[in-house]
Amino acid sequence: MSGATRAHICAVAIAEAFRGDGEMLVSPIGTLPALGARFAKRSFEPDLLLTDGVSQLLASAPPLGSTDAAELVPEGWLPYREVFEMLWSGRRHVMMGATQIDVFGNQNIACIGDPKKPTVQLLGMRGAPGNTINHPTSYWIPNHGPRVFVPDVDVVTGVGYDRAGELGDHSARFHEIRRVVSNLGVFDFETPERRMRVVSVHPGVSVDDVVGNTGFELVVPDAVPETRVPNADEIALLKTLDPDGLAAREVPE
Repeated sequence: MSGATRAHICAVAIAEAFRGDGEMLVSPIGTLPALGARFAKRSFEPDLLLTDGVSQLLASAPPLGSTDAAELVPEGWLPYREVFEMLWSGRRHVMMGATQIDVFGNQNIACIGDPKKPTVQLLGMRGAPGNTINHPTSYWIPNHGPRVFVPDVDVVTGVGYDRAGELGDHSARFHEIRRVVSNLGVFDFETPERRMRVVSVHPGVSVDDVVGNTGFELVVPDAVPETRVPNADEIALLKTLDPDGLAAREVPE
């Protein structure tokens, strides 16, 4: 893989989810999404809007964990209340996680089991319902398995294509589940029925590996390519953006 690790490949696949967003606020939640968004801004999407997590938009894409003021260069002001103006108008792209996700992209991060008496309590609804209805949403799932990719989620926190379709074109006009990236492959919903489709599998992973670790029937094209492997310059950039190797801890070889 020319020196590229599985974590590098996942980070670039995540970055590709932001390709074409232009001047849009991106909200990457988690280590790999944060690395992917920074990589996208530093390479092919320089106009992406990244925040410092408080109130400033950053002109730079600093390395993960950086507190160096020279690297945290502000280019705009975006206090929390202003985020909602962007959110409601479709001008934000968030990448979240999913404890469960189904064939139509419904996501669960609230609880496992009967919601009236769950066996496991998770984060709760958080901002997932508003995110998925109001602007593009993607998902990063570091542990692809049948307990995550399930026939039916126990609770719907993020709205999938089947439920969005029931809301009508106006209420769900900004709804888009752009990509799902896992440690095994890349997926989208570009099918007539808006069912999850295999876009690519990572090097060293077979289509059978993906199908066998998924709890529902995926749409599998006749030919499934391998996920793009970053070149030497891109690997160097990823190492600059992740000097402590945090991504490799989330996606070991």
